[in-house]
Amino acid sequence: MSDSKPSSRTVLVTGATSGTGHETARLLAERGDTVLVHGRTAEDAQAATDKLVATAGIPAEHPCPFGADFSRLEEVERLAHRVVVEHPHLDVLVNNAAIAAPERHTITVDGNEIAFQVNFLAHYLLTNLLDDALTSEPGGRVINVSSSLHRTGSIQWSDPHRARRYSRLAAYAQSQLALTVFAAHPRVAAVSIHPGICDTALLPLYAHDGATASDGAAHVVRPCDPATEIVNGAYYDRDQRVEPAHAATEDRTVQRLNKLADVLVGRLP
Repeated sequence: MSDSKPSSRTVLVTGATSGTGHETARLLAERGDTVLVHGRTAEDAQAATDKLVATAGIPAEHPCPFGADFSRLEEVERLAHRVVVEHPHLDVLVNNAAIAAPERHTITVDGNEIAFQVNFLAHYLLTNLLDDALTSEPGGRVINVSSSLHRTGSIQWSDPHRARRYSRLAAYAQSQLALTVFAAHPRVAAVSIHPGICDTALLPLYAHDGATASDGAAHVVRPCDPATEIVNGAYYDRDQRVEPAHAATEDRTVQRLNKLADVLVGRLP
């Protein structure tokens, strides 16, 4: 089977220490890909790679641990720098790391609402910093692991950190809408995908039960495969291409979000 053939591809999976992200890393490594396993700390990432080697029979050289706390943009920059130095060519970036917005309004050391930063801004910064690695050869791809809840979201342009009126569900939905809008990347083929409602740490936001993390990961891995045709900027619900929220397809929204994100991550004054 093609899944077992050796591969020279390199894939970075953020939030790969548990849930859908960890299963995505496992499936990719089993295909022979070199998987850069990101965790919030170096210790978390190392434990996840050790688990892949011990339980999935994956060669020790295939998973590589990388730590970075996405609530600190300085750590995202360090992560990107290390990836570029150690892996100057990157075939796929899977922007998977996510948190449920906390009950209380929480601001990061960078001054951003924490769910907006961890779920979107950190990935926006990381993707831009890895642009050269993703485009060093044709075929680079970005997979944004989004959510069906993006449809309930709205971006509060005048108050993106929701200081005036905070709701954890609204904050989470805003972060997922922003990540979905961000799939309209000009230089790298990028899509966003809802992997289905899965039994992970985010399940309480959706339902009481869900599919396995492995089931969700299979949907994420599919567009990582160069043999799978994807439509740049498209949104997929599991394995079906569907229309995202209207805002996600508006050029004005895309441009406005990029401008806002550039300011919030410090790329513009």
